[in-house]
Amino acid sequence: MFWLAWGAMAAISPLQYGYAALLAKEATGLTLLAVWIACQAAGALPALHLVRRGRLGVRTSLAAGAALSFAGLAAAALPLSAPGAFVGYALLGGLGAGLVYGVCGEVVSAWYPERPAARVGLITGAFGYGAVPLLVWAGIAPAATSTAFLVAAVVALAVIGTAARHLRLPPALWWPEDVDPRSHALDAARLRTTPEAARQFGPAQALRTRTLPALALILTCAGAVSVVDVIVVAGTGSWGALAVLVALNGASRSVAMRCSELFGRRRVLAAVLTALAAGQVLLATALATTPPDAGPVMAGGPLLWLGAVAAGLGGGAFYPLLASLVREFFGVERAGEIHAVVYSAKALAGAGAAALALLALGTPVTALAVAAALAALPALAIPRLRIPGLPATIPL
Repeated sequence: MFWLAWGAMAAISPLQYGYAALLAKEATGLTLLAVWIACQAAGALPALHLVRRGRLGVRTSLAAGAALSFAGLAAAALPLSAPGAFVGYALLGGLGAGLVYGVCGEVVSAWYPERPAARVGLITGAFGYGAVPLLVWAGIAPAATSTAFLVAAVVALAVIGTAARHLRLPPALWWPEDVDPRSHALDAARLRTTPEAARQFGPAQALRTRTLPALALILTCAGAVSVVDVIVVAGTGSWGALAVLVALNGASRSVAMRCSELFGRRRVLAAVLTALAAGQVLLATALATTPPDAGPVMAGGPLLWLGAVAAGLGGGAFYPLLASLVREFFGVERAGEIHAVVYSAKALAGAGAAALALLALGTPVTALAVAAALAALPALAIPRLRIPGLPATIPL
Protein backbone atom coordinates (compact mmCIF):
# COMPACT_ATOMS: atom_id res chain seq x y z
CA MET A 1 0.00 0.00 0.00
CA PHE A 2 2.79 2.43 0.92
CA TRP A 3 5.04 1.98 -2.11
CA LEU A 4 2.21 2.06 -4.63
CA ALA A 5 1.03 5.37 -3.19
CA TRP A 6 4.62 6.64 -3.12
CA GLY A 7 5.06 5.83 -6.81
CA ALA A 8 1.79 7.51 -7.76
CA MET A 9 2.77 10.69 -5.92
CA ALA A 10 6.19 10.73 -7.60
CA ALA A 11 4.51 10.34 -10.99
CA ILE A 12 2.46 13.53 -10.63
CA SER A 13 5.40 15.64 -9.42
CA PRO A 14 6.42 16.84 -12.92
CA LEU A 15 3.01 18.48 -13.25
CA GLN A 16 3.93 21.06 -10.58
CA TYR A 17 7.67 21.24 -10.08
CA GLY A 18 8.69 20.20 -13.58
CA TYR A 19 6.34 22.68 -15.18
CA ALA A 20 7.30 25.49 -12.78
CA ALA A 21 11.00 25.01 -13.49
CA LEU A 22 10.86 24.50 -17.26
CA LEU A 23 7.84 26.33 -18.66
CA ALA A 24 6.72 29.05 -16.21
CA LYS A 25 9.02 31.70 -17.70
CA GLU A 26 6.46 34.18 -19.00
CA ALA A 27 2.98 35.47 -18.21
CA THR A 28 1.16 32.73 -20.16
CA GLY A 29 3.05 29.92 -18.45
CA LEU A 30 2.54 31.48 -15.02
CA THR A 31 -1.20 31.80 -15.62
CA LEU A 32 -1.45 28.13 -16.58
CA LEU A 33 0.55 27.14 -13.50
CA ALA A 34 -1.70 29.23 -11.22
CA VAL A 35 -4.85 27.63 -12.68
CA TRP A 36 -3.28 24.16 -12.35
CA ILE A 37 -2.49 24.76 -8.66
CA ALA A 38 -6.04 25.97 -8.04
CA CYS A 39 -7.54 22.90 -9.73
CA GLN A 40 -5.16 20.55 -7.91
CA ALA A 41 -5.98 22.07 -4.53
CA ALA A 42 -9.72 22.17 -5.21
CA GLY A 43 -9.87 18.65 -6.64
CA ALA A 44 -8.59 16.94 -3.50
CA LEU A 45 -11.48 17.93 -1.21
CA PRO A 46 -14.51 16.55 -3.13
CA ALA A 47 -12.62 13.39 -4.09
CA LEU A 48 -11.66 12.73 -0.49
CA HIS A 49 -15.21 13.40 0.70
CA LEU A 50 -16.68 10.94 -1.80
CA VAL A 51 -14.10 8.25 -1.01
CA ARG A 52 -14.65 8.55 2.75
CA ARG A 53 -18.42 8.28 2.22
CA GLY A 54 -18.01 5.19 0.05
CA ARG A 55 -19.59 6.86 -2.96
CA LEU A 56 -16.38 6.73 -5.01
CA GLY A 57 -13.98 3.82 -4.97
CA VAL A 58 -10.21 4.14 -4.66
CA ARG A 59 -9.74 2.24 -7.93
CA THR A 60 -12.13 4.52 -9.83
CA SER A 61 -10.56 7.66 -8.38
CA LEU A 62 -7.00 6.66 -9.23
CA ALA A 63 -7.96 5.37 -12.67
CA ALA A 64 -9.46 8.78 -13.43
CA GLY A 65 -6.39 10.43 -11.88
CA ALA A 66 -4.11 8.36 -14.13
CA ALA A 67 -5.97 9.38 -17.29
CA LEU A 68 -6.19 13.05 -16.32
CA SER A 69 -2.53 13.22 -15.24
CA PHE A 70 -1.51 11.64 -18.55
CA ALA A 71 -3.53 14.30 -20.37
CA GLY A 72 -1.96 17.06 -18.30
CA LEU A 73 1.64 15.96 -18.87
CA ALA A 74 1.01 15.37 -22.57
CA ALA A 75 -0.51 18.86 -22.86
CA ALA A 76 2.59 20.31 -21.15
CA ALA A 77 4.53 19.21 -24.23
CA LEU A 78 2.39 21.52 -26.40
CA PRO A 79 3.20 25.19 -27.06
CA LEU A 80 1.91 27.42 -24.26
CA SER A 81 -0.39 29.30 -26.64
CA ALA A 82 -2.12 26.13 -27.85
CA PRO A 83 -5.76 25.79 -26.69
CA GLY A 84 -5.06 22.25 -25.53
CA ALA A 85 -2.40 23.52 -23.10
CA PHE A 86 -4.97 25.31 -20.94
CA VAL A 87 -7.63 22.61 -21.00
CA GLY A 88 -5.24 19.66 -20.90
CA TYR A 89 -2.61 20.88 -18.46
CA ALA A 90 -4.28 23.49 -16.26
CA LEU A 91 -7.75 21.99 -15.91
CA LEU A 92 -7.52 18.24 -16.53
CA GLY A 93 -3.98 17.85 -15.20
CA GLY A 94 -4.81 19.84 -12.08
CA LEU A 95 -7.91 17.82 -11.29
CA GLY A 96 -6.05 14.56 -11.93
CA ALA A 97 -3.20 15.50 -9.60
CA GLY A 98 -5.72 16.52 -6.94
CA LEU A 99 -7.42 13.12 -7.18
CA VAL A 100 -4.14 11.24 -6.84
CA TYR A 101 -2.82 13.45 -4.03
CA GLY A 102 -5.97 13.28 -1.93
CA VAL A 103 -6.72 9.58 -2.37
CA CYS A 104 -3.15 8.36 -1.84
CA GLY A 105 -2.87 10.39 1.36
CA GLU A 106 -6.16 8.97 2.65
CA VAL A 107 -5.18 5.37 1.86
CA VAL A 108 -1.76 5.59 3.53
CA SER A 109 -3.06 7.36 6.64
CA ALA A 110 -5.75 4.69 7.01
CA TRP A 111 -3.25 1.80 6.76
CA TYR A 112 -0.88 3.41 9.31
CA PRO A 113 -3.19 4.73 12.06
CA GLU A 114 -0.40 4.64 14.66
CA ARG A 115 1.85 7.04 12.66
CA PRO A 116 -0.29 8.56 9.89
CA ALA A 117 1.51 11.89 9.71
CA ALA A 118 4.96 10.36 9.33
CA ARG A 119 3.86 7.97 6.59
CA VAL A 120 1.92 10.61 4.68
CA GLY A 121 4.97 12.87 4.97
CA LEU A 122 7.04 10.23 3.19
CA ILE A 123 4.67 9.91 0.24
CA THR A 124 4.20 13.67 -0.11
CA GLY A 125 7.99 13.85 -0.23
CA ALA A 126 7.79 11.85 -3.45
CA PHE A 127 5.52 14.57 -4.82
CA GLY A 128 8.44 16.96 -4.26
CA TYR A 129 11.47 15.08 -5.57
CA GLY A 130 9.69 13.00 -8.19
CA ALA A 131 10.38 15.71 -10.77
CA VAL A 132 14.19 15.55 -10.38
CA PRO A 133 14.77 13.04 -13.25
CA LEU A 134 12.73 15.25 -15.59
CA LEU A 135 14.73 18.33 -14.56
CA VAL A 136 18.06 16.54 -15.03
CA TRP A 137 17.00 15.34 -18.48
CA ALA A 138 15.82 18.81 -19.52
CA GLY A 139 19.00 20.38 -18.11
CA ILE A 140 21.24 18.07 -20.15
CA ALA A 141 19.17 18.35 -23.34
CA PRO A 142 16.99 21.51 -23.29
CA ALA A 143 15.71 20.79 -26.79
CA ALA A 144 14.16 17.55 -25.55
CA THR A 145 11.85 19.17 -22.98
CA SER A 146 8.69 18.24 -24.89
CA THR A 147 9.88 14.66 -25.25
CA ALA A 148 10.64 14.55 -21.51
CA PHE A 149 7.07 15.58 -20.67
CA LEU A 150 5.66 12.95 -23.06
CA VAL A 151 7.76 10.25 -21.43
CA ALA A 152 6.63 11.49 -17.99
CA ALA A 153 3.02 11.22 -19.21
CA VAL A 154 3.45 7.57 -20.18
CA VAL A 155 5.20 6.80 -16.88
CA ALA A 156 2.40 8.49 -14.92
CA LEU A 157 -0.27 6.52 -16.77
CA ALA A 158 1.51 3.22 -16.06
CA VAL A 159 2.43 3.89 -12.42
CA ILE A 160 -0.86 5.45 -11.31
CA GLY A 161 -2.79 2.85 -13.30
CA THR A 162 -0.94 0.08 -11.44
CA ALA A 163 -1.71 1.79 -8.13
CA ALA A 164 -5.38 1.99 -9.13
CA ARG A 165 -5.51 -1.81 -9.54
CA HIS A 166 -4.06 -2.63 -6.12
CA LEU A 167 -4.56 0.26 -3.67
CA ARG A 168 -7.51 -0.12 -1.31
CA LEU A 169 -8.70 1.13 2.06
CA PRO A 170 -8.31 -1.12 5.12
CA PRO A 171 -11.33 -2.54 6.98
CA ALA A 172 -13.17 -0.20 9.31
CA LEU A 173 -11.43 0.42 12.66
CA TRP A 174 -8.36 -1.46 11.41
CA TRP A 175 -5.22 -1.47 13.59
CA PRO A 176 -1.84 -3.14 12.87
CA GLU A 177 -1.21 -6.37 14.79
CA ASP A 178 2.35 -5.47 15.83
CA VAL A 179 1.34 -2.25 17.68
CA ASP A 180 -0.33 -2.50 21.07
CA PRO A 181 -3.12 0.13 21.02
CA ARG A 182 -3.12 0.65 24.79
CA SER A 183 0.65 1.23 25.00
CA HIS A 184 0.45 3.56 22.01
CA ALA A 185 -2.42 5.58 23.50
CA LEU A 186 -0.69 5.96 26.88
CA ASP A 187 2.82 6.68 25.57
CA ALA A 188 3.78 9.68 27.73
CA ALA A 189 6.76 10.66 25.55
CA ARG A 190 4.55 10.80 22.45
CA LEU A 191 1.83 12.78 24.20
CA ARG A 192 4.31 15.40 25.41
CA THR A 193 5.43 16.28 21.89
CA THR A 194 2.28 15.41 19.92
CA PRO A 195 -0.72 15.83 22.25
CA GLU A 196 -4.17 14.58 21.34
CA ALA A 197 -7.03 16.87 20.35
CA ALA A 198 -9.41 18.06 23.06
CA ARG A 199 -12.28 16.43 21.14
CA GLN A 200 -13.19 15.25 17.65
CA PHE A 201 -14.15 18.15 15.36
CA GLY A 202 -16.14 18.03 12.16
CA PRO A 203 -15.23 20.27 9.18
CA ALA A 204 -17.99 22.78 9.98
CA GLN A 205 -16.94 22.95 13.64
CA ALA A 206 -13.28 23.38 12.69
CA LEU A 207 -14.16 26.27 10.38
CA ARG A 208 -15.65 28.14 13.34
CA THR A 209 -12.35 28.09 15.24
CA ARG A 210 -9.53 30.60 14.87
CA THR A 211 -7.00 27.83 14.33
CA LEU A 212 -8.15 26.51 10.94
CA PRO A 213 -7.98 29.91 9.16
CA ALA A 214 -4.53 30.41 10.70
CA LEU A 215 -3.33 27.09 9.29
CA ALA A 216 -4.78 27.97 5.88
CA LEU A 217 -3.01 31.35 5.95
CA ILE A 218 0.31 29.68 6.78
CA LEU A 219 -0.12 27.29 3.85
CA THR A 220 -1.03 30.14 1.51
CA CYS A 221 2.06 32.19 2.34
CA ALA A 222 4.54 29.32 2.45
CA GLY A 223 3.05 27.62 -0.61
CA ALA A 224 3.43 30.73 -2.75
CA VAL A 225 7.07 31.16 -1.69
CA SER A 226 7.86 27.50 -2.36
CA VAL A 227 6.70 27.70 -5.99
CA VAL A 228 8.43 31.04 -6.63
CA ASP A 229 11.76 29.65 -5.48
CA VAL A 230 11.65 26.95 -8.17
CA ILE A 231 10.94 29.55 -10.86
CA VAL A 232 13.63 31.97 -9.64
CA VAL A 233 16.38 29.34 -9.34
CA ALA A 234 15.44 27.90 -12.74
CA GLY A 235 15.84 31.41 -14.17
CA THR A 236 19.50 31.49 -13.10
CA GLY A 237 20.28 28.57 -15.40
CA SER A 238 22.01 26.65 -12.59
CA TRP A 239 20.41 23.23 -13.03
CA GLY A 240 22.47 21.72 -10.25
CA ALA A 241 21.11 24.20 -7.70
CA LEU A 242 17.60 23.66 -9.08
CA ALA A 243 17.88 19.87 -8.72
CA VAL A 244 19.11 20.30 -5.13
CA LEU A 245 16.21 22.65 -4.35
CA VAL A 246 13.55 20.29 -5.70
CA ALA A 247 15.14 17.17 -4.17
CA LEU A 248 15.32 18.76 -0.72
CA ASN A 249 11.77 20.07 -1.12
CA GLY A 250 10.65 16.45 -1.08
CA ALA A 251 13.24 14.78 1.15
CA SER A 252 12.92 17.36 3.93
CA ARG A 253 9.29 16.39 4.52
CA SER A 254 10.07 13.03 6.10
CA VAL A 255 12.99 14.51 8.08
CA ALA A 256 10.76 17.27 9.45
CA MET A 257 8.12 14.77 10.49
CA ARG A 258 10.69 12.71 12.40
CA CYS A 259 12.00 15.84 14.11
CA SER A 260 8.45 16.90 14.99
CA GLU A 261 7.92 13.62 16.88
CA LEU A 262 10.96 14.49 19.01
CA PHE A 263 10.56 18.24 19.47
CA GLY A 264 6.89 19.00 18.71
CA ARG A 265 5.04 20.00 15.56
CA ARG A 266 4.85 23.74 16.21
CA ARG A 267 8.52 24.16 17.03
CA VAL A 268 9.62 22.31 13.93
CA LEU A 269 7.12 24.20 11.74
CA ALA A 270 8.51 27.50 13.02
CA ALA A 271 12.04 26.30 12.26
CA VAL A 272 11.01 25.18 8.77
CA LEU A 273 9.47 28.55 7.89
CA THR A 274 12.50 30.32 9.32
CA ALA A 275 14.71 28.26 6.99
CA LEU A 276 12.41 29.17 4.10
CA ALA A 277 12.71 32.90 4.92
CA ALA A 278 16.49 32.60 5.25
CA GLY A 279 16.58 30.95 1.84
CA GLN A 280 14.90 33.99 0.29
CA VAL A 281 17.50 36.31 1.82
CA LEU A 282 20.37 34.14 0.56
CA LEU A 283 18.87 33.87 -2.93
CA ALA A 284 18.26 37.62 -3.09
CA THR A 285 21.84 38.33 -2.00
CA ALA A 286 23.17 35.85 -4.56
CA LEU A 287 21.27 37.48 -7.41
CA ALA A 288 22.16 41.01 -6.29
CA THR A 289 25.89 40.21 -6.24
CA THR A 290 26.03 38.25 -9.50
CA PRO A 291 27.89 40.05 -12.34
CA PRO A 292 25.77 40.53 -15.46
CA ASP A 293 28.16 38.46 -17.58
CA ALA A 294 28.26 35.45 -15.20
CA GLY A 295 27.43 32.15 -16.84
CA PRO A 296 24.90 29.62 -15.53
CA VAL A 297 27.56 27.67 -13.65
CA MET A 298 28.83 30.71 -11.73
CA ALA A 299 25.49 32.51 -11.37
CA GLY A 300 25.08 33.41 -7.73
CA GLY A 301 28.11 31.38 -6.65
CA PRO A 302 28.03 29.60 -3.27
CA LEU A 303 25.24 31.87 -1.99
CA LEU A 304 22.89 30.55 -4.66
CA TRP A 305 23.56 26.97 -3.56
CA LEU A 306 23.16 27.84 0.10
CA GLY A 307 19.91 29.63 -0.70
CA ALA A 308 18.69 26.62 -2.68
CA VAL A 309 19.49 24.33 0.26
CA ALA A 310 17.70 26.55 2.80
CA ALA A 311 14.70 27.14 0.52
CA GLY A 312 14.52 23.43 -0.26
CA LEU A 313 14.58 22.44 3.40
CA GLY A 314 11.77 24.86 4.17
CA GLY A 315 9.83 24.77 0.91
CA GLY A 316 8.08 21.43 1.27
CA ALA A 317 8.30 20.31 4.90
CA PHE A 318 5.48 22.58 6.02
CA TYR A 319 2.89 20.56 4.05
CA PRO A 320 3.00 17.34 6.17
CA LEU A 321 3.57 19.39 9.34
CA LEU A 322 0.33 21.28 8.74
CA ALA A 323 -1.46 17.99 8.02
CA SER A 324 -0.22 16.57 11.33
CA LEU A 325 -1.25 19.73 13.18
CA VAL A 326 -4.77 19.24 11.81
CA ARG A 327 -4.85 15.83 13.53
CA GLU A 328 -3.36 17.30 16.70
CA PHE A 329 -5.85 20.18 16.83
CA PHE A 330 -9.05 18.63 15.48
CA GLY A 331 -8.79 14.87 16.07
CA VAL A 332 -8.37 11.90 13.76
CA GLU A 333 -11.94 10.99 12.83
CA ARG A 334 -12.43 13.75 10.22
CA ALA A 335 -8.80 14.81 9.87
CA GLY A 336 -8.64 13.99 6.15
CA GLU A 337 -11.58 16.22 5.28
CA ILE A 338 -10.44 19.07 7.53
CA HIS A 339 -6.93 18.92 6.06
CA ALA A 340 -8.44 19.03 2.58
CA VAL A 341 -10.14 22.30 3.58
CA VAL A 342 -6.78 23.68 4.74
CA TYR A 343 -5.06 22.34 1.63
CA SER A 344 -7.58 24.09 -0.62
CA ALA A 345 -5.88 27.35 0.42
CA LYS A 346 -3.14 26.27 -1.99
CA ALA A 347 -5.35 27.76 -4.71
CA LEU A 348 -4.64 31.20 -3.23
CA ALA A 349 -0.98 30.25 -2.96
CA GLY A 350 -0.93 29.59 -6.70
CA ALA A 351 -2.29 33.04 -7.46
CA GLY A 352 0.22 34.59 -5.07
CA ALA A 353 3.06 32.61 -6.62
CA ALA A 354 2.10 33.79 -10.11
CA ALA A 355 2.07 37.42 -8.96
CA LEU A 356 5.45 37.07 -7.24
CA ALA A 357 6.90 35.27 -10.25
CA LEU A 358 5.77 38.07 -12.57
CA LEU A 359 7.52 40.53 -10.27
CA ALA A 360 10.59 38.30 -10.27
CA LEU A 361 10.80 38.42 -14.08
CA GLY A 362 11.71 42.10 -13.81
CA THR A 363 13.06 42.60 -10.28
CA PRO A 364 13.89 39.23 -8.74
CA VAL A 365 15.58 40.73 -5.66
CA THR A 366 12.42 42.66 -4.76
CA ALA A 367 10.27 39.59 -5.30
CA LEU A 368 12.49 37.53 -3.02
CA ALA A 369 12.36 40.23 -0.34
CA VAL A 370 8.55 40.04 -0.40
CA ALA A 371 8.80 36.24 -0.31
CA ALA A 372 11.05 36.43 2.77
CA ALA A 373 8.43 38.50 4.57
CA LEU A 374 5.67 36.05 3.57
CA ALA A 375 7.66 33.18 5.08
CA ALA A 376 8.81 35.04 8.22
CA LEU A 377 5.46 36.42 9.37
CA PRO A 378 3.75 33.00 9.80
CA ALA A 379 6.86 31.71 11.60
CA LEU A 380 6.41 34.42 14.21
CA ALA A 381 2.69 33.60 14.62
CA ILE A 382 3.05 29.82 15.04
CA PRO A 383 3.83 29.85 18.80
CA ARG A 384 0.42 31.45 19.38
CA LEU A 385 -1.46 28.50 17.89
CA ARG A 386 -3.52 26.65 20.52
CA ILE A 387 -5.40 23.37 20.57
CA PRO A 388 -9.08 24.33 20.02
CA GLY A 389 -11.44 23.44 22.84
CA LEU A 390 -9.00 23.82 25.71
CA PRO A 391 -9.52 26.62 28.27
CA ALA A 392 -7.13 29.50 27.80
CA THR A 393 -5.73 28.92 31.31
CA ILE A 394 -4.27 25.51 30.36
CA PRO A 395 -0.60 25.89 29.28
CA LEU A 396 0.41 25.12 25.69
